[in-house]
Amino acid sequence: MLLLAADTSGKQGSIALAQCRAGENCAVIEVVPLAGGTFSAQLIPQIAALLEARGHGKSDVDAFAVANGPGSFTGLRVGLAAIKALAEVLQKPIAAISLLEAVACSGAAHGRVLAALDAGRGDVYVGDCELDPEVRLHSERLLSRAEFLTEANAAALAGTAMVTPDAALAEAARISTSASGSSVKLIAYPDSGVIARLGWEHLQRGQTVRPEDLEANYIRHSDAEIFSKPKA
Repeated sequence: MLLLAADTSGKQGSIALAQCRAGENCAVIEVVPLAGGTFSAQLIPQIAALLEARGHGKSDVDAFAVANGPGSFTGLRVGLAAIKALAEVLQKPIAAISLLEAVACSGAAHGRVLAALDAGRGDVYVGDCELDPEVRLHSERLLSRAEFLTEANAAALAGTAMVTPDAALAEAARISTSASGSSVKLIAYPDSGVIARLGWEHLQRGQTVRPEDLEANYIRHSDAEIFSKPKA
């Protein structure tokens, strides 16, 4: 199975092509970075170029995997719209992957793991994941920095690992958890190769969405939603 994955959730993005076989791990063939701010102009041409460079056409793609959030409102819309359109035309399945799930799986931790991402405005996205024997995402929340540090302390006391690609969050959590700071792991930001491997796991479990049902998981409301609410 030829799997195409995309992630446009952050300041930088990427696409990946992977070859997957039933009962085996998914082998990532190539990851192509995408510069932030120009996803809408780059995404489709880069997908076409990646497939052509590897001797494939769009019709050779058997399935798609895409990061559906949390992340940039504009970036997510671009990536999801492109994958939705391709999957609809080709009639292929889509695996929607939480970026917090990708963060949790990018470290060497096992068992219960807290994944954290800087959400801006003093907030933190936190995902509660179980990595054994398969990946299960129990919850995704938007916490204040104070709430996050309280959560990090509780996790450390319970022996739960915390992983994040954000150095400032890792340092704050290490200071807050003091003696238990070794449970905080700073990892590389996951790329679309991670999205592809997780997508393959979802596909094998039948966890797919139809193009018309593919939606972004922002967790936080957009400014337009917040400011359009009627005042009491």
